[in-house]
Amino acid sequence: MAVPPSTYPRRLLPLFLGLFQGALLLFFALFVTYDEPSAQVEDTSLVANQVYSTFPFFQDIQVMLVVGLGLLLTFLPRYGFSALTHNFLLLNFSVQWALVLQGLLHHFHHGQIHLDLHKLLLSEFAAVTVLISVGAILGRASPCQLLVMATCEIPLYLASEWVIVTCLGVLDVGGTITIHVFSCYFGLGVSKALFRATQQPLHPKETPTTSSDLMSLVGTLILWVFWPSFVAVLCQPGDAQHRAILNTLLAMSASAITTVVASSLLDRDGKPSPSHLQNGSLAGGVAIGVVADMAVPPVAALALGSLSAVLCVLGFRFLTPLLARKLTLHDQCGIHNLHGLPGILGAAASIVAVLVAPKDASGSHPSQLSPAGGNASEAVEGQGGSRGVGGQALCQAAGLAVAVGASLLAGLLTGSALRLPCLARPPERLCFDDLLYFKIHDQAESPGPDSSAEEGALALKEQV
Repeated sequence: MAVPPSTYPRRLLPLFLGLFQGALLLFFALFVTYDEPSAQVEDTSLVANQVYSTFPFFQDIQVMLVVGLGLLLTFLPRYGFSALTHNFLLLNFSVQWALVLQGLLHHFHHGQIHLDLHKLLLSEFAAVTVLISVGAILGRASPCQLLVMATCEIPLYLASEWVIVTCLGVLDVGGTITIHVFSCYFGLGVSKALFRATQQPLHPKETPTTSSDLMSLVGTLILWVFWPSFVAVLCQPGDAQHRAILNTLLAMSASAITTVVASSLLDRDGKPSPSHLQNGSLAGGVAIGVVADMAVPPVAALALGSLSAVLCVLGFRFLTPLLARKLTLHDQCGIHNLHGLPGILGAAASIVAVLVAPKDASGSHPSQLSPAGGNASEAVEGQGGSRGVGGQALCQAAGLAVAVGASLLAGLLTGSALRLPCLARPPERLCFDDLLYFKIHDQAESPGPDSSAEEGALALKEQV
């Protein structure tokens, strides 16, 4: 019996998620297990030390992604519940999907995938790319479109990371190139293909309010506090991890102060913009990731944080309106200003850091320039010193080019797929509204007693 058109969009999301979770249950039952417990006391102590050293960082990252990033997206006054919930849903969906793909590609031995905390952490790093990318189309895409976007982006990210890290040997312990740059331009590619050449006018529900900006700023503060854990978690414990934490703190402190300066100078009344504060304060954390564990002086971290904040503020003030006007490029959350521009700056800084790094007596790089862990460590340990200064600098530039080019192309293809009518893209007049997706019991926000029912019915009629 055919499903009535009026109920099809409502059933699409639970059907998609139900089939996905059912398939994951079957896959985990057949192929996923934990490592065998160690019988030796020395091995047991080693495993315990690894868990105790990693899990606090892991908890920090969980707070960042679930609470900090979720609140950062609540600047839309009538879309806060959807932003928080969809962010949480996408995180869980993407982590499970990444666990499956990474397990099949890298950890499938003798018919089993052995799960541990490190593999789960790498899956969360993959999920971050999705959470960043959806910022470009936040509020104008349905949950089904976001899930299909995540389904496509995770394998594309893993392929891009493999090329950048394993094949090119790029040093990027904090994911500046592999995560921030890739996710930014993937999201922009999706936005361009999804909305095509249509100019997106300012929506009446799009303007932030004082309370929504305040909630978003709270998210910024949470991200700011825990960001050093995100950068340093995959570093080698010891000097490299210590250096990464210090460099990240210095860069983010400088970006917070510089954001206030730059935003105030650009305003006629000398008042900083809330959107600048929400994003520019985090720009230093994006830029420093690629050089966080390298032998760079503290002043370099401060300078990088300040420059990234200036780029972010200038991007919001001038570049975003220009791209919207000239290229009809829609970027709802300004991910190009927070992740794209600081990411490119960080990649350029890594090239300079490689070129000017001191050499030992043999003429090779010291250990501080070798990858110190994370998504750049396991595959390329020691390559930073073996290929020479010029070769490594060229690899850093090539990695940036691959991240930008591959993500843009992949985003354009994914965005074209998201235009399928069955994915229930919301009509323009009903965008940025929680009432379209959730039962909101506070009727004070509704213009009339029957408005939610009427809008929901209209949305379902227009979606099919």
